[in-house]
Parts: sequence; structure tokens; C-alpha cells
Amino acid sequence: MRHLKRTAKLGRTGEHRNAMLANLVCSLIRHKRVTTTLAKARAARSVAEKMVTLGKGGTLHDRRRAAARLHQEDVVSILFNEIAPTQKERRGGYTRIVKLGQRQGDAAQQAILEWVDVPYVAPAAEATDEGEKVKGKDKDKSEAAAK
Repeated sequence: MRHLKRTAKLGRTGEHRNAMLANLVCSLIRHKRVTTTLAKARAARSVAEKMVTLGKGGTLHDRRRAAARLHQEDVVSILFNEIAPTQKERRGGYTRIVKLGQRQGDAAQQAILEWVDVPYVAPAAEATDEGEKVKGKDKDKSEAAAK
């Protein structure tokens, strides 16, 4: 019986689940916001909040524990240098889950997992490669016509 066993299995083995949650938390740290299923967001929330608690400690041991869990040194430095200082005054509840609608393909409940006190900055609109290619093709045609 699984009485009082609250780990969300998510249909994966333990190693796969830990790797997936580590990648999800790394994406959350790097991009400040992540869209995923509600079940994965709830499972990743506990990992993310534990990592922020380690970041608030700031010791070398805490940094090594975070690196052992997340497996990405650059993300650990972002966590300790940017995210943990903004959460210094909070006593918990570093993340929020915002429910979205259902996914089209399998009707899974979608959710956004994001930091509470860290401002989200949307990525800048970059020039599309297709637009540059079209301009390049027109340029080639005009050069050929000029010759």
C-alpha cells in the first residue's frame, strides 16, 4: 500500500523522473517561466523551492548540493547569483502555478510555472531567418538583373 507516499510518479522510473524534473527546474531558472503540464509543474515546484532554499544559504556545500541535483553549473550560478538574492526576504512560496487550458492533442491540463518575485522579461522579437532569406534571394535576383 502507498499510504502517505506523496511522490508523483508521472509514469516514469525514478532516474527518468529525477532527470526530467532537474531539466524542468533548469529551464525555469534560465528562462524565469516554463509551460508544462499541471502534474509536472506541481512536481517541479518542490524541487525548485528546495533549490532556492539552497541558494539562500549560499555556502559551498549548498552550491555543490544544487549542482549534484541539477547537473548544470551555469544554471547553479544563475540560481545563486540572481534568483536567490531576490527571494532573500521570502520565507517560502517562491514559485506560482498558473493554470492554462487543456492541450489540444491529449487534453492534458497545461500550467505555467514561474517565480513570484523575479520579473519575467519576454524574449525580444528577433528578425526571422525566413525574412532574411527572402531579402537575400531578392537581392541576388536584382544583382543578376543588373548584370
